[in-house]
Amino acid sequence: MKNMDITEQILRLNYAGLPIEWINYQTAVRLYCSDQVTYECGDSSLIVRGGVSRITGQQSKIEINSIIATKNYSKASYKDYTPPLTNRTLFQRDAKTCMYCGETFAVKDLSRDHIIPLSKGGEDKWMNSVTACKRCNNQKGNRTPEQANMPLLAIPFIPSRIEYLILEGAESELIRWIFVVSRAQNKSYKKEI
Repeated sequence: MKNMDITEQILRLNYAGLPIEWINYQTAVRLYCSDQVTYECGDSSLIVRGGVSRITGQQSKIEINSIIATKNYSKASYKDYTPPLTNRTLFQRDAKTCMYCGETFAVKDLSRDHIIPLSKGGEDKWMNSVTACKRCNNQKGNRTPEQANMPLLAIPFIPSRIEYLILEGAESELIRWIFVVSRAQNKSYKKEI
C-alpha cells in the first residue's frame, strides 16, 4: 500500500464502471460505512482509523481504495451530466490559450470571457465561456467577438464526464482505472467483508 496524502482524491465509479467524480477520503469513508461500495479497483491507498471497541478492545479501521464503485447511480444522470464551470477547468479545457490571440499564458494572466457578455443576456455556461488573456478580454470589453472584430480561434464545448475528470487534474488515477478495467475484462472485483 502506498502512502496517500489525505488531500488526494478517490475516483468514484458507478456500478457499471463508468467514472462519476473525484471524492475526498471523508466521502469515501461515508460510502464504505453506508455499504454503498460494491467493488474496488486499484491499490488500497489509505487507512482511516476510528475508535477502540470496548467489547473487543480492537481499534476500528477502514481501508480505502484509490478507485471505488458505488450503488445507486443512475445511467440517466450520467448521460445528462453537465460538469460545473470553474476557471481552473475552463483554462485546462482551452489549454491555457487565449481564444482571441492564440498565445499560451500562466493562469495568473488568464480570465474567463463570456462570448455574449452577461450584461447583454449571455449566460455563465460552458458554451458561452472561453479562456482569454487579460489584455484581449479588456480589449473585447462589453462586446461580442463580432462587434469587437476579434474572432474566436476555437468553438467552445461542454466536456464529457471523463474529459472533466481529466481536466480536474487527477488523470493518473483515471489512466490507472482505464488500465485496470481493460486488464480485468474476465475478472470480477468483489468487496471483502
